Amino acid sequence: MSPAVLAALTDWPRTAEAAPADPTVLPQFLNDLLWELPWWNRDWRVTHVGHAHPCETPSNESPAGTKPIEVFVAGMAGDGDGKAVPFSARVRFAGDRLIRLQAKIGDTVIGPGITAPGRLEPHPFGPVFSRLMELRGISVGEMARQCGRAESTIMKLRHGRLTPHRALVAEVAEALKMSEADVAAIAGLEQDVPATR
Repeated sequence: MSPAVLAALTDWPRTAEAAPADPTVLPQFLNDLLWELPWWNRDWRVTHVGHAHPCETPSNESPAGTKPIEVFVAGMAGDGDGKAVPFSARVRFAGDRLIRLQAKIGDTVIGPGITAPGRLEPHPFGPVFSRLMELRGISVGEMARQCGRAESTIMKLRHGRLTPHRALVAEVAEALKMSEADVAAIAGLEQDVPATR
């Protein structure tokens, strides 16, 4: 990342002693990153963003540049035909090295991929489910027995190769001794809409 981009991403909290950084360098920085995605529609551009805001309270414990920092920036994106939608991004970096970019354009989230191109991205419930099992000391075999499922099903769920569905979430919640609503929220399932009469 260039010094100007780094200054714009770390210009918080603003102090009276320091001149504010120029956030107008951020749209081009974000567009350059998005345009590296082979499927990105080049008609869409980030048109402007405001100042960056830290996503966590900065710590003075680590030397500058060694601890990753994540910031949030918000603005607008447009398609060249006058259509504009809200845009936001979370940028994680350490020193001048970019670690991760997650963007949201309108209602669409664009996140980093962790698998090779052409391979299925794991469902994000997998790592959380694995950690919950570990914290409770529940083995794959035990979880499979409690859920009435095959061990291969539990393994697929743990590795994000299986999208959780309502019946499975209910079984997992009971085995984890958690509420079904909490596990459904963690799994990203939509709330059931009550039927109207």
